[in-house]
Amino acid sequence: MKLYFAPGACSLSPHIVAREAGLDLQLTKVDTQTKVMEGGGDFWKVNAKGYVPALEFEPGDVLTEGTAIVQYLGDQRPATGLVAAAGTRARYQQQEMLGYINSELHKTYSPLFSPATPDVTREERKAYLHKRYKLIEERLAGRAYLFGDTFTVADAYLFTVTRWAKFVQLDLSGFPNVLAFQERVAARPAVREALKAEGLLS
Repeated sequence: MKLYFAPGACSLSPHIVAREAGLDLQLTKVDTQTKVMEGGGDFWKVNAKGYVPALEFEPGDVLTEGTAIVQYLGDQRPATGLVAAAGTRARYQQQEMLGYINSELHKTYSPLFSPATPDVTREERKAYLHKRYKLIEERLAGRAYLFGDTFTVADAYLFTVTRWAKFVQLDLSGFPNVLAFQERVAARPAVREALKAEGLLS
């Protein structure tokens, strides 16, 4: 399998999951501005949506959308506990959390990366993120991870998007549980491997 990624982008989430699962992935870096792949090639021809991540099984057979990719990868190694078994309530609770992170956190960060975003919009989006992180802060009280002591695909996704806070000057000092979670996840060996592979950790 080949994972198309951009360093530190949302594709870091499936990259982490693959390493946590012990899956061997070939990594291909994509320039998200030009859509040119490392070594040459037009990423639009791989993924018509034009964004990472994309998981290629063979040319023309590609799975996109991070929330789908992480579940697929986790299902390849069910013993890891990265995803709960299909059909269980726990599985749908994990999907619920993935959906929340995707719609309420991930998409709210997006305009903050654009220099063209007006200051008033920027401040409104930051306030919205604080509101949504409040739920995460409360959920992490007394827990190592979102679902207790077991690291799951939802934790990989939360860690990935929350790393963006420092790049957009989002102050998370009022969320000590979230900050402790970030440090806890960053210390995991598989996470450190993924960060190093993407050039995000020396």
